[in-house]
Amino acid sequence: MVRIGGDSGYDEPMTGGEVIHEVLVRAGVDRVFGVVSVHNLPIYDAIERGGRITAVAMRHEQAAVHAADGYARASGRLGVAVASTGPGAANCVPGLYEAGFASSPVLMITGQADTPNLGKARGFVHEADNQAAMLATVCRRVETVRLRQQLAPALMRVIDDIQTGRPQPGSLEVPIDLQYADREVTPAERAAVPVPEPVQPEQAAVEAAAELLAAAVRPLIIAGGGVVRSGGAQRPAGASAQLRALAEQLGAPVLVSANGRGALPDGHPLCLGNLVYHPEIRALREEADVVLAVGTRLQVGSEARNYAALGGKLIHLDADAGVIHRVSPAELAVVADAAGGLAAVTAALADRGGRTDPAVAAARQAWAARAAAARATVQARLGDLVGPDHFAIMEELRAATPRDTRLVRDSTVPAYLWANQMLPILEPRTSLHPTAGAIGPGLPLAIGAAVATGSRTVLIAGDGGFMLHVGELAVAAQYRLPVTICLFNDRGYGVLRRIEDARFAGRRFGVDLATPDFPALARSMGVEAHAVAGVEEFRTAFRSAADADGPVLLDIDLNALHPIGEYPPRPR
Repeated sequence: MVRIGGDSGYDEPMTGGEVIHEVLVRAGVDRVFGVVSVHNLPIYDAIERGGRITAVAMRHEQAAVHAADGYARASGRLGVAVASTGPGAANCVPGLYEAGFASSPVLMITGQADTPNLGKARGFVHEADNQAAMLATVCRRVETVRLRQQLAPALMRVIDDIQTGRPQPGSLEVPIDLQYADREVTPAERAAVPVPEPVQPEQAAVEAAAELLAAAVRPLIIAGGGVVRSGGAQRPAGASAQLRALAEQLGAPVLVSANGRGALPDGHPLCLGNLVYHPEIRALREEADVVLAVGTRLQVGSEARNYAALGGKLIHLDADAGVIHRVSPAELAVVADAAGGLAAVTAALADRGGRTDPAVAAARQAWAARAAAARATVQARLGDLVGPDHFAIMEELRAATPRDTRLVRDSTVPAYLWANQMLPILEPRTSLHPTAGAIGPGLPLAIGAAVATGSRTVLIAGDGGFMLHVGELAVAAQYRLPVTICLFNDRGYGVLRRIEDARFAGRRFGVDLATPDFPALARSMGVEAHAVAGVEEFRTAFRSAADADGPVLLDIDLNALHPIGEYPPRPR
């Protein structure tokens, strides 16, 4: 087992807060996000004095967890949030829910009432007797410390669980008196933090997968977020090289999930992108004779038919055996991390020797050509639906950003229609969005990504969702974070407005909102801001933002742009 070493920076005895700091340092943590409270001050004090971790002061605990999540997705490292007990921990739940939905490695450390009052229901300030049960609804592992000597082992167990197999959030709650308590440090509290080894495939499953794929004439690969995050921080490109090698060896088109974008670059001739909803792509899924799904739980989204109809034999390769067979029954299960599993299958195919049968090779070429034509058809239709102004903005956004720029989207019409499907994603870990479909996480996700990379991050958001975490603008300003916010403003909830207009005979309720003067609001917090009306104004402002010292907000008037076509489609 690989271990991370490191000596304590404190003299003995050590407080509980200092022990937490030391375990985090040995786990490779260098940033935490959170809100200071009377129930976590010893932890923050230890972080401040230790000097090896930077604490980013967020304005809301939910945003702190989203920022830790964005940091984890952008970097491949463990994301950490530190919050208070009771209301603070409750505020964290939506962020932990999103991290779990996205399979993101996020640790949340929270306080608790002191041990004499724990579980006594005496009305202790911020008391939450059932806090662990609440957190367990959105975390794979929750630990409660009741003795000082339990602290380091419990924290190590949670960190280990978070990063084992398919990443999932975890939480540790520490009573406030144990954060202050000091005592001699045991060898266990100085132990190295274990780093889980990637799950390796069984050779029999690998050989069986190679046999099925070797015989396929219409192979299709579905690549998910597990391909992008494979290997954590030690593998910045995830399993993208292994995916590309196998796809090119087979001549297999690759459909990527929303979280898998960047696993194979858009523009690669075999990449079908994230176009799962479209009938031309559905036809390919139904007619493929062998489908290899890797690093994905085949998330159904809002349309249960997304992956239910896979016409051929399904090989499901995932580090989490529990997701296999959940959506679509698999002919063959390969339980493995994406990089190791893909490399093993590719090697097994090569070991079979001999040239591919000419008839099979010709059939695969025709199949790949058909898939490329299907993608071109869908993209042309989407281009017409998007309209000239949004298409020009999308092209400008991509042309004016380096290929490794983190592109974050909140849940908003421009994101649904063109940013999630058409905006080219060229590198792994550069595409972030709310996997669970919530509105609002965009800004804190972008903050976390900017902290992780130190380079300019672009956010595509709508005015309705942006208001849920608008206070985090102050965080971006305080730390001079390089975030460009493209705020598409239609003064309400555009997606819901369209649904109401389609389904309820034009009756609207709760979708037309009073919105602030966003440029004035942003400037009041120390954020550079510009009002944008039209493509040329966007082009000028967006290129200028790339050279700014700190965050920039572009308030884009949707009413000044050629309207997007009907989205979502009217019900039939």
